[in-house]
Amino acid sequence: MSSQESGREKETIELDEARLQGQAEIWRYMFSFADSMALKSAVELRIADIIHSHGVAITLSKIASCINGSLTSPDTTTLARIMRLLVRRKIFTVHHPSDGGDPLYDLTHSSRWLLHDSEQTLAPMVLMENHPWLIAPWHCFSQCVKECGIAFKKAHGREIWDLASGNPEFNKLFNDGLACTSKVVTSAILSGYKQGLSSIESLVDVGGGIGGLISEIVKAYPHIKGVNFDLPHVVLAAPAYNGIFHVGGDMFHAIPNANAVIMKWVLHDWGDEDCIKILRNCRKAIPRENGKVIIVEVVVKAEGSGVFDDMGFIFDLLMIAHSSGGKERTEVEWKKILEEGGFSRYKIIDIPALPSIIEAYPDDQ
Repeated sequence: MSSQESGREKETIELDEARLQGQAEIWRYMFSFADSMALKSAVELRIADIIHSHGVAITLSKIASCINGSLTSPDTTTLARIMRLLVRRKIFTVHHPSDGGDPLYDLTHSSRWLLHDSEQTLAPMVLMENHPWLIAPWHCFSQCVKECGIAFKKAHGREIWDLASGNPEFNKLFNDGLACTSKVVTSAILSGYKQGLSSIESLVDVGGGIGGLISEIVKAYPHIKGVNFDLPHVVLAAPAYNGIFHVGGDMFHAIPNANAVIMKWVLHDWGDEDCIKILRNCRKAIPRENGKVIIVEVVVKAEGSGVFDDMGFIFDLLMIAHSSGGKERTEVEWKKILEEGGFSRYKIIDIPALPSIIEAYPDDQ
């Protein structure tokens, strides 16, 4: 065989391998929902909790015997097949004893995030995001491209906040999901932004809900005078916290004065023009000399290779599915709305969580 023929054969083999790889990737993406459904079933069956409660690796039959709510004996064959995929995805581990005994299943760093009673858990978020109510809008993406409009409204006939206000079951599912992620991110803020918080004298949490974030900050830094700011009907339901004042109002009209403003996962719910209005009101609320705005949001990185960078793209699609015009932004997009909102200087600070902190300073500082 000539060198020319050998080269052509090599090119043909490489092309066939690339085509096969391309086909395999389409199959994988086509059925990527299977990972989510297996994960959801593990949370519903409390598999991580069952293993954790024993303190050691346990057999499949022991897991099955501890599953509650079944009118008949659990189907261990189906359970084994679900666990086989979750082991392959490194959610759980399996050990095959040398004496030929039954395989033993144990937790990993991933499955510890599925423990229901842990202070740091994502279990409610898994249930929320994989519920048919929240999945349905994803099926409307192509319709949104063709016709414009809001995916959630196309799926349910009303927007997400309207469904939450009229459906107690959905409202609980939604609030539980948001609450668990808030705890995770709050912990990351406290551990990864110590220098930024220690010098603040007063802080207003815009869109602070019932005060979870600001109360934890003030607990860690008692010298800070904390203000929890949200719509009047929201703060009415807020419990009393030491060092926290609850203030009802509208961030599009005015924001209470403080040395600094913090907003966690607020601006991604809004389009650019609305974000600029909010930022301009933040600018009015803080001192010119040493004020700052602390924005806790995802920064989408087109070429990012960090542990959470892929999730930025997914969360941006999540905003199409569940919000009414919100989006995740790249640094360039953040820079644009910050400048128009009166904050030409900023720095991005990584914290051990999905979002980053964008620390922004007024133009005349």
